[in-house]
Amino acid sequence: MNLVRATASIGGLTLVSRVLGMVRDMLMARFVGAGFASDAFLIAWRLPNLFRALFAEGAFAAVFVPMFNRRMAEADGEVPGSGLSAATDFAGQVLSVLFPFLVIFTAIMIAATGPIVWAMTGGFPDGGAEKFALASHLTQITFPYLALISLVSLLGGILNSLGRFWVNAAAPILLNIAMIAAILFFRGHTGVQTAETQAIAVTVAGALQLAWLIWSCRQAGIVLKLSMPRLSPDVKRMLFLIGPAAVGQGAIQFNLLISTSLAARFLPQGAVSYLYYADRLNQLPLGLIGIGVGTAILPSLSRQIAGGNAVAAGHTQNRAMELSLLLALPAAVALVVSSTPLIRGVFQHGAFTAIDTIGAAGALAAFSVGVPAYVLIKVLTPGFYARQDTKTPVRLAVISMLFNLVGNLLSVLVLNAGFVGIALSTAAAAWVNVIMLYWTLHRREHLRFDARFKSKAVRIAAASFAMGITLYLLNPVLDPYMAGRSFERVAALVALCGIGAAVYGAVALATGAVNLGELRTQFMRKG
Repeated sequence: MNLVRATASIGGLTLVSRVLGMVRDMLMARFVGAGFASDAFLIAWRLPNLFRALFAEGAFAAVFVPMFNRRMAEADGEVPGSGLSAATDFAGQVLSVLFPFLVIFTAIMIAATGPIVWAMTGGFPDGGAEKFALASHLTQITFPYLALISLVSLLGGILNSLGRFWVNAAAPILLNIAMIAAILFFRGHTGVQTAETQAIAVTVAGALQLAWLIWSCRQAGIVLKLSMPRLSPDVKRMLFLIGPAAVGQGAIQFNLLISTSLAARFLPQGAVSYLYYADRLNQLPLGLIGIGVGTAILPSLSRQIAGGNAVAAGHTQNRAMELSLLLALPAAVALVVSSTPLIRGVFQHGAFTAIDTIGAAGALAAFSVGVPAYVLIKVLTPGFYARQDTKTPVRLAVISMLFNLVGNLLSVLVLNAGFVGIALSTAAAAWVNVIMLYWTLHRREHLRFDARFKSKAVRIAAASFAMGITLYLLNPVLDPYMAGRSFERVAALVALCGIGAAVYGAVALATGAVNLGELRTQFMRKG
C-alpha cells in the first residue's frame, strides 16, 4: 500500500464531495436560512447522518475490513488463490444477517420518531409544537437512509480491502448531487417546503449510492447472495466487536449529537443551525485528511500486525500522523483566524444574515481548535482495530463523551457561554480522546513518536504560525468583499485561501516540514 497515493485518491474524491456539500449548504443557507425550518431539518438529518458517519466512515469498516483481509489471507495460506472466494463467502454471511436486521430496525425507528425527536430536542421549547411536528415528519422521511448507507458500507469495505478506495470515496458525491438537484429544481415556495424536498433527497441519494456500489462490486467480480441468516463464528465475532467499535470510532459524532441536542433544548432558535454551518467547514479537514488516511492505513496495518511486523506497523502509523498533521494543523489555524470572513463569504446570502454570520463564525473558531484532534482520532484508532481490540477505544471514547457532556452543561447552564461554549467543549473532548488513545498505544509499546515525526511536527507548527499571522493581516482587507457580488466573494475567498496556502507551503519547504522529492517518490511508487 502506498499511503500518500491512497490518501490522495480518497482525499481527492472526498474533496469533490465536500465542495459539492458546501454548494448544497450555501443553497440551504440562501433559501432556508438559520431558523425554524433549518433547525427542524438539521435535527431530522442528524440521526441518519450520525449512523452514516459510524457505519460508512467508522465502526463497520473498522471491524469488517480487518476480518475480511484476515479471512482472505488465511484461505490463501491454505489453498493459494482461494482467498477472495472465502472472504466473499464471509461477506455474504454478514449481508444475510445485516439486511433483515436493518429492515426491522428502520421500521421501529420510523414508528418511534416522535419520542426520539423529543429526546433529542425536549420538544423544541423555542419553536413549540409546530417545529417539533416538522422535525418528526422530516425524520420519518430521512431515516431509511440509515439502512441504505449501512449496505453501502458493507460493499465499500470489500472494495477498500481490494485496494479500490476510490469507488467508496466517490459514493457521497451522489448524496450531494441529489440534494443540490432537489433544492434547485424541486424546492417549494417556503423554507418548510424546501426542507421537505431535502429530506426526500437524502433517502433517494441512499438508493443511488447503493446502486453505485452494487454495480462497482459486480465490475470487480464480487456478487453477494442473500441466504437464510446464520450466526457463524466469524459473524458472531463481528457483531461482538461492532458495537464497541461504534462508540469508539464515533466519539466525535456522538459529541456533536449531544451538542446539537443541548442547543435545541436550551438555546434560542438558530443555535442548531449556527452549530451545523460552523461544523460543515470544521469537518472539511476530517473528511479530506482523517477519513482518507484512516481508511488507507487500516488494510495495510492489519496485514502488518497479523504478520508480526511491529516495526512496519509503527512506521505506518508515524507516517500517517505526520501526513495528518502536515495538512490538519494549518487547516485549524486558518479556520480559527479567518472564521468570520470564511463564514461570510460562503454562507451570508439571502435568508442567511450578517447576524447569522457572527453566530456561526464564533462556533467555527471554537470547533476548529480541535481539528488536528478530530483527524488524529481517525489515525490512532486503527492501531486498536487492526489488533481486533474494540474495547479500549470504547472506554476512552466514553470518557471523552462524559467530558464533553459536562463541558456542554457548564457552558449552557453555568457559564452562559451558549453555542460557542458547546463548540469549544466538543473540541476539548476530542483532544482528551487523542491524548488517551496515544498514551494507551505508547504504554502497550504499540506506538512511539519516532525522531522524524518529532522533527517534522515542530517545523509544521512553525509554518502554520507564519500562515496564521498572514491571514490575520489579510482579514480586514478581504472581509468587506465577502458580502459582495458572487465574483467578488469567489475572488476574495480564493485570495485568502491562496495566499495563506502559498505562505504555508513556502515556509514548510524552507524549514523542511515537507520535501518535494520525497512526495514525488511517494506518488510514483506503486506499493
